[in-house]
Amino acid sequence: MSTSLSTSGSTYGRPPIAGPAEAGPQALCAREPRVPAERLVAEMVPPPRFDSVRFDTYDPDPGQPSQSQAVTVLSGFAAGLGGAHASGGGKRRWFAKKAPAPTAPRGVYLDGGYGVGKTHLLASLWHATPAEPALKAFGTFVELTNLVGALGFQQTVQTLGGHRLLCIDEFELDDPGDTVLVSSLLSRLVEQGVALAATSNTLPGKLGEGRFAAADFLREIQGLSAHFRPLRIDGQDYRHRGLPEAPAPFSDEQVTKAAYATEGASLDDFPGLLEHLAKVHPSRYGALTDGIAAVCLTDVGPVPDQSTALRLVVLADRLYDREIPVLASGVPFDQLFSEEMLNGGYRKKYFRAISRLTALARDAKPLVSQ
Repeated sequence: MSTSLSTSGSTYGRPPIAGPAEAGPQALCAREPRVPAERLVAEMVPPPRFDSVRFDTYDPDPGQPSQSQAVTVLSGFAAGLGGAHASGGGKRRWFAKKAPAPTAPRGVYLDGGYGVGKTHLLASLWHATPAEPALKAFGTFVELTNLVGALGFQQTVQTLGGHRLLCIDEFELDDPGDTVLVSSLLSRLVEQGVALAATSNTLPGKLGEGRFAAADFLREIQGLSAHFRPLRIDGQDYRHRGLPEAPAPFSDEQVTKAAYATEGASLDDFPGLLEHLAKVHPSRYGALTDGIAAVCLTDVGPVPDQSTALRLVVLADRLYDREIPVLASGVPFDQLFSEEMLNGGYRKKYFRAISRLTALARDAKPLVSQ
């Protein structure tokens, strides 16, 4: 079974709680989405979870002055992006004189731990920038590399080169090849006058620290970091501030019953879903969830290896972006990744996934009849 690929046909948001589903739950494992390249470009906007966020809806922690400072700096940055494109216009002319390379950073880099509101601020910057949506792009680091894979490098430069702003969420350099690719892409875009904004959990000059092939990372990052003004955002994970503990996993019977009672829910065996993710390119994980109102998983257990774990991280990001509750049986989500994984080079990705899946598990609790 394939999913609908129309950009207007997706259904996001929380599922209806009352009333039985007209048919049985769907299975993510039965879906094999095909995503045209033009959809990848059209969907480079803040995800549904961040449709309505703005700077004035960000709630800075009074004990963390860097959070209020970030709002001030980003508001000014957005205001400065008004007027003509830095290269002289949105479309380049064949015989136009090449714009001089900017002498100052053309971007801001939001550095901070997971859950301090970096994506909220990044999306607020996108919304506040005075340009039509077609001249602004917003996507995760993975989505950006997937776009290059779908369009090719030169076509991606041409597509994004007339933009006023490119926002990159969760900037992660986990592979030397991706490091070179993105560094080259951003350098070309900066030359064409595109402003940049990105989030990550480490400062630009330290992205390679504690990662694999660190020397290769640091060599590439030195040039890349010059494009950004680092902006530190301190604080604790807001998803755990004053919120109840994540609910314990439910039984297989409870999860299955809820899946059949919830319209638009999916129901999958967790080990089977992990196997299916290996057959679907991560750029299609968003399409994999089209029309899904809740994800129900049975037999959740520790992830067996690093490749599988990284695919699960991408799926967790797409589910979180779309506010899709996750109801599960098995082990709690904080037991998904081994101690070796949590202490390794991808630890920040794994902690982000745990944090986001925990939030979605809380959202799913009302699906189970009390």
